[in-house]
Amino acid sequence: MANKKILIVEDNELNLELISDILKIKGYQIISANNGKDAIRLAKETHPDLILMDIQLPVMDGYEATRRIKSDPEFKAIPIIAVTSFTMKGDKEKVMEAGCDGYIVKPIDIKRLPELVKEYLQKNKKNRK
Repeated sequence: MANKKILIVEDNELNLELISDILKIKGYQIISANNGKDAIRLAKETHPDLILMDIQLPVMDGYEATRRIKSDPEFKAIPIIAVTSFTMKGDKEKVMEAGCDGYIVKPIDIKRLPELVKEYLQKNKKNRK
């Protein structure tokens, strides 16, 4: 799984740094955006293998960014995983309806994060065959 590109979309600098550091240690190439509009642009420019998408973002929220990325046939197969503090009843369903392929709750379990990323990448690899 090393050398896989992961786009992290997170407006909180501390969260971005934490997630980036954890995944860099595992050998992933990290690209980052701090709003939904930049996430769309970077997804098109870099073709990441996975996107970790915060939902509450400036400029354009994660719901809309996910919808726009997934609406492009070229990027439909890229897994987008919501990383969010939204944990109320119905929040997970709303995230999935927007087009996300998974859901990780904040605060992030730093021991489990690399395992989850690996699982989503492996699942995507099988789906592309």
